[in-house]
Amino acid sequence: MSPLNIGLADLIARLDEDTPGADHLARISEAQLRNRTLTDLGNQLVDHYVSKAKEAGASWSEIGDAIGVTKQAAQQRHTSNPFERFTERNRHGIVLAQEAARTYKHDSIGTEHLLLGLLGEPQGLAYKVLLAETGSEQTIRDAIEAALPPAGQKTLRGHIPFRPESKEAIEQASRASAELGNDWVGTGHALLGLIRTAQSPAAQILRELGFTADGLHAAVKAELAKRSDSPGK
Repeated sequence: MSPLNIGLADLIARLDEDTPGADHLARISEAQLRNRTLTDLGNQLVDHYVSKAKEAGASWSEIGDAIGVTKQAAQQRHTSNPFERFTERNRHGIVLAQEAARTYKHDSIGTEHLLLGLLGEPQGLAYKVLLAETGSEQTIRDAIEAALPPAGQKTLRGHIPFRPESKEAIEQASRASAELGNDWVGTGHALLGLIRTAQSPAAQILRELGFTADGLHAAVKAELAKRSDSPGK
């Protein structure tokens, strides 16, 4: 029995439905994009339960046995993740940012892609804060798309690197988390990281939409207080 209530036929039917009129080569490209997303989400799923097992006191040897790798391989795989403290929704936002860069055929992940990723998590704290100010997801998307670089000529395969300002925004998100007394990095912290990277495209977009660093900090802090029983959203 399949461990998931979805099969190859379901994936094929969905892709065909989403790409009416596309030729076979275009569908290969789209299938590859979805393959990357599914792989990233699968890795996040394993990471989630590895974290739970460590919290419960499991050893790296036991975790390696459960995964089917050596103790050393399991430890290296699950302790070298720069997004270790990111919540599931925030990690998914990173996946969506990568997918956005690939969709636009960009050769690096910019802060504008990271902002798009946050919009892809409608249950996230960042999404609620953004919509509370603008009142419209489409308004934000239009502002981001207007700031995006021109689309590239070919879709990249494999890993897409972060731009320097994106790395800075991720570091700023971790700092914002620490300032707010949290031991996890959620979508709200990621939003603060973007506007604090002052020279980045995302920060400029946010300022043009009426946000300020201090205003966002206050809004995120207030929303975190409401969600104290559900951290990291």
